[in-house]
Amino acid sequence: LFRSIHNSRTVNFRSDRASSNMNLPSSRTIFLIVFLGCTGLMGVALFMEHVMGLEPCNLCILQRVAVIATALIALVAAIHGPAVNGIKTYAGFGMLASATGAGVSGRQLWLQSLPPEQVPACGPSLDYLIDVFPLTEVLSMVLAGDGDCAEVVWSFLGISIPGWTLVGFFGLIAICGFVFVKPKYKD
Repeated sequence: LFRSIHNSRTVNFRSDRASSNMNLPSSRTIFLIVFLGCTGLMGVALFMEHVMGLEPCNLCILQRVAVIATALIALVAAIHGPAVNGIKTYAGFGMLASATGAGVSGRQLWLQSLPPEQVPACGPSLDYLIDVFPLTEVLSMVLAGDGDCAEVVWSFLGISIPGWTLVGFFGLIAICGFVFVKPKYKD
C-alpha cells in the first residue's frame, strides 16, 4: 500500500511538472524575443540620437555595443536552434554581454552621481581615441569616463538614460538566466 501511494505521488508530481513545462515557450522563441527586445532598445537609442538630437557619449556607445552583442547572440541562437548544451552556451554568452553592458551603465550612473567638482574633464571623441591610441588604452580611457558621460541630458520618472539601460540589461540577464536554468529544446 505504501509503495502504491508513493508511486502515485511521484507520477502526479512528474505529470504536474511536465504540464507546467509545456506552457513555457521554447528557448528558440525566447531567444527571438530577446533579439526583438534588443532591437527595440537600439531603436529607442537611435530615436533619441537622430530625432531628439541627443549625442551619445563614449560610455553610451559601449552600452550600445553590449546591446548589439546580446542581440546578435540571441539571433544566432534563435536561427541555430541548438540542443540543451548549445542553449546554455548561448544563454551564458548572452548573460555575459548583458552583464558587461550593465557594468558600463553602472559606471555611467556612478559618474552622474558625482559632485560637480569631482566629475572628470571632458575628453576627446571615441573616433579620435581609436585613431590615435591602442585598443587597450582606448578602453581604459573610455571606461574612466569624462564630463560628457556625467551629464544627465534626459530622464523619465527621475531615472536617466543609463538607469533605464541598466533596467534593460537586468531584464536581459534575467531572461538569459532563465533560459540557462530551464532550457527547452522543442516547442
